[in-house]
Amino acid sequence: MPANILVLGGTTEARALADHVADDGRHAVVTALAGRTAEPTPRKGTVHLGSFGGTDGLRDHLLAENIDLLVDATHPFAARISIAARQAARSAGRPYLRLERPGWVETEGDRWTRVASLAEAAETLAPGANAFVTVGRQELGPFLRRPDATIVARTIEKPEHPLPERIRLILDRPPYALETELVILARYRIDVLVTKNSGGDATAAKLVAARQAGLPVIMIDRPGGQPPADAADVKSCLALIERHLHSP
Repeated sequence: MPANILVLGGTTEARALADHVADDGRHAVVTALAGRTAEPTPRKGTVHLGSFGGTDGLRDHLLAENIDLLVDATHPFAARISIAARQAARSAGRPYLRLERPGWVETEGDRWTRVASLAEAAETLAPGANAFVTVGRQELGPFLRRPDATIVARTIEKPEHPLPERIRLILDRPPYALETELVILARYRIDVLVTKNSGGDATAAKLVAARQAGLPVIMIDRPGGQPPADAADVKSCLALIERHLHSP
């Protein structure tokens, strides 16, 4: 029987998953996006923009829309959303699957300093650092409190509030090429990269560029407390979906 699948998340994996389900044609797929990006990358199936209103709101939506399966493919740093999603699915009596891509792993030639938070990352910057900061437009606050440092921030869209003139802003959308990353490091005389351990191939070129340039990386670890991942990639998640929907 055709099923209704709700996919949470604006990640590359969420988009690929929705496209696969839509192309297959046996089930209906809706992708829920938080609406933080004004022009999200197009995807197949139906798109729901905006919040459901917390755990209770999502539970009510699952019941009202006859959702048969909830797939949480949100960003690895969206811990609160994942926790709420699992609770909502349990409350509604619907199966819950979490797709989380693996984090990056330090390799030979890397010079990582691992930190637990954005605040710690900003505090770890050396005095007068020239930092390439790739943590998202909504999380630049701790770095704005380092007036001694030069911050080159890359975001998909402009921050909601004006940035100080000393902050240099690069607007771009992944995937990023290695050549582009090397040009940025050289043009802005970057001496340290700051990033969250988001994982994935679309933004990994900056780590290769830092390695080739011999630059240190301040790596922000993923938050704890999220539900465990059921799948690490789209292919394995699709297999789990089939198992859930077609098991007796």
